[in-house]
Amino acid sequence: MNKIVIFGVGLIGGSVALALKKKNIALKIVGVGRNAENLQMALALGVIDEVGSNIPKALADADLVMIATPVAQTPMILETIIPHLSEKTIITDAGSTKSDIAKYVQSASKFAKNPEKFLSQFVGGHPVAGAEKSGVSAANADLFIGKNIVLTPDQHTSENAINVVRNLWLTTGANVSEMSALAHDQIFAAVSHLPHLLAFALVNDLAKRPNAKQLFDFAASGFRDFTRIAGSSPEMWRDISLANKNALLDELETYQAEISALQQLLKNEDTRGLLSMFEHASQARQTWQKGRENS
Repeated sequence: MNKIVIFGVGLIGGSVALALKKKNIALKIVGVGRNAENLQMALALGVIDEVGSNIPKALADADLVMIATPVAQTPMILETIIPHLSEKTIITDAGSTKSDIAKYVQSASKFAKNPEKFLSQFVGGHPVAGAEKSGVSAANADLFIGKNIVLTPDQHTSENAINVVRNLWLTTGANVSEMSALAHDQIFAAVSHLPHLLAFALVNDLAKRPNAKQLFDFAASGFRDFTRIAGSSPEMWRDISLANKNALLDELETYQAEISALQQLLKNEDTRGLLSMFEHASQARQTWQKGRENS
């Protein structure tokens, strides 16, 4: 590719840029964002080749645009870029929710000169990779190696656009799969979004207690492992929670039922019931871990 434009040069956007540079995929990578200081750092670190302060100029002759900002910024970005997009430009995103992005794209298509062409050029994507640190300083060229990337094309998406985005992610070392936006959001509400909410809730609960300092002073590896993800970007997880609200509410209700069952087992001092629950969870966790190690 001759030119790639990345909106949001943080952990994900910056890591994409570094991975592509490592493989000499793009001649020029242009970074666009709200934080001028972060963009200048990205430029100084060699993550991007140019800061796109002028949107029409930044998008001119772009082969691909990636939106790697918090999901709530996507509608505004789409409306801003559509008048300046070439019909050859492929657009993708890196948001952790997909049904809302699909709705944003459908709604924004009315601003395009050729709505059908615009819809055919957009490929929803979600890199299932990250770290507790955010910002371009945390970017890593190897972040996506062996990680899953989920693409969520729909009936409008062209095969060419899908192939371009798939090959881009394969270049970073990732494993690429496809599913519907709805299936994606249901799955990730359970295995990603819910765990983050639980980690945030536990840390928030302890931090509000009068003896918070004492509690944190004695917290050890179990607490560290369970709450690591509570160090993630609050803005990003606020947006993800609201964007995937319905699926998350379903998951919270299911989890609350499990907690209620656990409470009852404790009240009843049900040793067999507790052992059965813990064994089932332990075996499931070990099976999952072995599968990851063998893949």
